[in-house]
Amino acid sequence: MIRSSSSIFSLLRQYRSIPISVASIVPYNRLSSISKPTHLRSFTKSSNFSSVYLNLSHFSLRFRLQHSMASDSSSPKSIHEFTVKDARGNDVDLSTYKGKVLLIVNVASQCGLTNSNYTEMSELYAKYKDKGLEILAFPCNQFGNQEPGNNDEILEFACTRFKAEYPIFDKVDVNGDTAAPIYKFLKSSKGGLFGDGIKWNFTKFLVDKEGNVVERYAPTTSPSSIEKDIKKRLGDS
Repeated sequence: MIRSSSSIFSLLRQYRSIPISVASIVPYNRLSSISKPTHLRSFTKSSNFSSVYLNLSHFSLRFRLQHSMASDSSSPKSIHEFTVKDARGNDVDLSTYKGKVLLIVNVASQCGLTNSNYTEMSELYAKYKDKGLEILAFPCNQFGNQEPGNNDEILEFACTRFKAEYPIFDKVDVNGDTAAPIYKFLKSSKGGLFGDGIKWNFTKFLVDKEGNVVERYAPTTSPSSIEKDIKKRLGDS
């Protein structure tokens, strides 16, 4: 009988290439058909090996399940779990928006969609900000280099030309390995028609009062056309 933990883990390493599911479906007397080290072949004929092998497989499966559950539990479940930087470099804890309906948009200053989107976003905000709507604008320069300015220039453009009163955040990437964590969460919560990646400037995500991503809209979807969805989430239908 194997007594030491080092021997048990030695066995586990030598049989790591055997799928865990094999232990649950292959009787011990058929394990001899599985490729294994020569010095262990005689050992597989005993019931002791069957017991140890099954126990090791159970242990490995249990460990993997627990590790997976731990990873899942550490994944964000809500927008409110994120902290982001605003355009002035201040940290903003998005839990401060609990109870608010959020429209999150990646914006650009030199896009063909800029004028209409900024204008309608300002109109929506003026109409519903006192009823619980917040618009969170995230500048991004990944699409045609159409947001080349620094944060001060972006703020001046949005606030002077379009009278934007909603918060504007630090410039971020929304795609690729350098994508901001909040955008990785948004994309994983609501994929697009042709994949999760953001396709262009002014992609929009609607977030409910509990921080759940409930809708995603294409860049060409005008802010005014989703007013009914905003009203529904605000309870103002």
